[in-house]
This record gives sequence, C-alpha cells and structure tokens, in this order.
Amino acid sequence: MDEHTSSVLREPWLSWAMELQSIAQNGLAYTENEYDIERYERIRQIAAEMMSFKTGIPIEKVTSLFCNETGYQTPKMDTRAAVFQNGQILLVHEKNGTWALPGGWMDVLESVASNTRKEVREEAGLEVLPRRLIALQDRNKHNTPPYAYGICKAFVLCDLIGGAFHENIETSEIGWFSLDELPKLAEEKCTAAQIAMCFEAAADENWQPLFD
Repeated sequence: MDEHTSSVLREPWLSWAMELQSIAQNGLAYTENEYDIERYERIRQIAAEMMSFKTGIPIEKVTSLFCNETGYQTPKMDTRAAVFQNGQILLVHEKNGTWALPGGWMDVLESVASNTRKEVREEAGLEVLPRRLIALQDRNKHNTPPYAYGICKAFVLCDLIGGAFHENIETSEIGWFSLDELPKLAEEKCTAAQIAMCFEAAADENWQPLFD
C-alpha cells in the first residue's frame, strides 16, 4: 500500500459505521413504510453507537455530527487556496497553533471559485483570483484523522491581487513558506504532500488536475 492508502481502509470499523449510516439515511429519504422507517432509524442509531464506543465521544455529540442530515447521502465540499508570492506559499495560522492553506466548507450559493475567494478574504484578508484547479481529492484517502463522513477537497491555484491581513475569529496571522520550511500543519486540513502538490502545479503551466 502507498502513502495515499485510505485511512478508512486502515480502520474497517469506521467504514462499516459510515456505510450503515449511509444505508439508513438513504432508506429514510425514500421509504414511506412506517416499519421500514423504524428499522432504518435503528440502523442509524447502531452506526452512531459504534462511533461512540470506538472513539469515546458521547453518543449525543456523535448523533448531532454523524446523523444530522436528511436526503440522499453525499460528500461535503471543502475548498483550499494555493496562493504564491516570491516562490513561497500562503498559510494561515489557526487558533490552535497549527497552519493550513486558507479554506473551508463550501457555502450555499457559492461556487468552487467564489468560495475559494471568500475563504482567503475571511482568513487571510487577501483578494485572489482563482486560476486553475490543482486537484479534487477524497479527504479520507489523504488526510488524518479519518472522518465519519465523506469530504471532497478542491485545491485551487490562485493569483494574488492585493489586500492585508486582519485578525479574525479563525486565524491569528498569515505567513509565506517555502516547501522545505513548512511549520506545524493542521493535517486534518492539509498535509505536506498536498502542499508539495500545489508547488508542483504552480511550476507547471501544463498541469493536469489530479483526482481521487
């Protein structure tokens, strides 16, 4: 197995719980039979109990995070901006002391490009122009720890237009880093390998977006 082997594959109980939750949510979305509704709700509860038992997280919190949606189960979308200046990449300093590419959940009414611009503006105070898609990745194949729901991460190469940092509720400062001098990263959001991928994409005008 290579370095991109899925974290979920290394934690089979997690993939089982995720599959049970997905089956239950999809069943609840389509069935009208009251007995099937009861069965699917119990399957969903079992999935939450598995998560709580293995992680030690209270069942109430697992239920609110893991079993709080309706409709057909689909992955969430996260956008990450790769912004360069003088051969260095932009990172934002998280309130917990780690660093990450600016980004976050894609909001309703936002596209990949507009959400990327918004997140850089909110977290770094900078204005950027999204230029190229670097990669679209399954988070649980590349980041740790594994999450109990699917996430697609879009990495977007951006041109810097202007702006200045202002402290906000999410970040305390910004910094520009070379690949061989990266600070402690928030690896649940971006890894050194993903940042290296962004450096490669920025240096290659013929870069083809990666996926999976």
